[in-house]
Amino acid sequence: MTGPGYDAESPATESGPQFSSLEATGVSQVTTISIQSGPVAEVAADALIVGVYKDGDTLVLSPGAAAVDEALGGSLAETLSTLGASGAAEETTRVATGGRLAAPLLVAVGLGDAGDGEVVGASGLEDLRKAVGAAVRSLAGKDKAAIVLGDSGAEVLGATAEGAAFGAYTYDGLKADASRKAPVGEIVLVTKGAPDAETQAAAERAEVLGAAVTATRDLINTPPSHLFPQAFAEAAVDAVQNAGVPALSIEVLDDVQLREGGYGGLTGVGQGSVRGPRLVKVTYTHPQASRKLAFVGKGITFDTGGISLKPPASMETMKSDMSGAAAVVHAALAVAKLGLPVNVTAWAALAENMPGGNAIRPSDVLTMFGGKTVEVLNTDAEGRLVLADAIVAASAEQPDAIVDVATLTGAQVLALGHRTGAVMSNDEEFRVQLESAAERAGEDFWPMPLPAHLRKTMDTQVADLANMGDRMGGMLVAGLFLKEFVGESAEGGQIPWAHLDIAGPSFNESGPYGYVPKGAVGFALRTLVQLADDAATGLL
Repeated sequence: MTGPGYDAESPATESGPQFSSLEATGVSQVTTISIQSGPVAEVAADALIVGVYKDGDTLVLSPGAAAVDEALGGSLAETLSTLGASGAAEETTRVATGGRLAAPLLVAVGLGDAGDGEVVGASGLEDLRKAVGAAVRSLAGKDKAAIVLGDSGAEVLGATAEGAAFGAYTYDGLKADASRKAPVGEIVLVTKGAPDAETQAAAERAEVLGAAVTATRDLINTPPSHLFPQAFAEAAVDAVQNAGVPALSIEVLDDVQLREGGYGGLTGVGQGSVRGPRLVKVTYTHPQASRKLAFVGKGITFDTGGISLKPPASMETMKSDMSGAAAVVHAALAVAKLGLPVNVTAWAALAENMPGGNAIRPSDVLTMFGGKTVEVLNTDAEGRLVLADAIVAASAEQPDAIVDVATLTGAQVLALGHRTGAVMSNDEEFRVQLESAAERAGEDFWPMPLPAHLRKTMDTQVADLANMGDRMGGMLVAGLFLKEFVGESAEGGQIPWAHLDIAGPSFNESGPYGYVPKGAVGFALRTLVQLADDAATGLL
């Protein structure tokens, strides 16, 4: 990448509608998080949130609810049971406090089975995040909510804060109606004692992650009329410039520079649109870093399928086909804001896949960045083409590991559904480390193989490989295609690499649940940040 290649004006090579920013769609409110020690009855907030468990047919108050129960005369469990509360996971029940608490409203949220009686119980930290997220989401329209914690340890406090931050989200887009209910703007975590450095750091981390997930969701939810490659690049430039982190920098290659630089995948996919492709590179460097990670994201701002046109119904959510690019950019920003001692570079490969008069055709051959040639058998298998260019570029900088994130295949959704992502890798040890990071971050990934026999199905007489192979096992074929573009490490052999296919969990088309809203989820960002944290602390 030579020079920024960034121009705030529309390049002369593009025509058609242009927008210089995302201001018309609005930016979602970011929730602040703070810690306050009791007494609980005197906490000033619009609502107080406590946890309850299900123990058979009995409702059990969480340890943190004891002080609240005392202030309400010891009848809280009975009152909640009368109102129908069962303690089921994510169930919310509201009770007016009648002046007995400083907060006028009490929200009891179910934490599931009581299990061994611990604060988190059998549900685990991720279920705690979901339950708290559901409670905070139910309080849209309130300015301030307080969450009562029985255990003020950093692990529980951090999960609670994260669930609250993720649940406090609303996207209005271009609605003219200003009567919507804004998400909770301020969260107070009420603890037994004053916070120590570890719990304070956990709260601050949650606030950074919440802001990053919000920004990622905003990009994904933005309509394609307003978010196209140039607009995404401008949003990334603004985010880097406003981050206030001197160790952050950004470069952008425009369509002319990509063509001249030999980025055949990005150029080929983008040439059917009047809005040219971009390659965004966000770099974070830390003076004490000993490890370097590269995050590569698929950024198809809208996917019609190109000449291999999708059915109309299959296009309805294709504004979300840039979820991977949004995740990697804001993961890098989050790592920078947390000040983690690790070097991270995020690559966002951006293009709009349109069936214009100059669009690539089935049987066209593209020369990719780095020189490999690819026969395009299906123009709707375009994500792997733009990712391949970016993976080669990332490999040239010799990172310790590469992770690509992409809404890549419908086969992933068929195999794993809408809440679980797939992970494939050329390095089993690295895959296991990434899965561990994902589990601790609270995101669900399932390992998938890269069978060697499927690579042969991409052989072609006219190029080094085709962008399609055996239709059965399409998710695995896509992973094998990307593996072909991973570079060699200085020590020999391929750079450790993992491919995250998030086609299913990236965009929620059903109703909201837990801390997940309808629409963009922001999936994979937390895994990437946790992986960077592991690299910084020597776990990777």
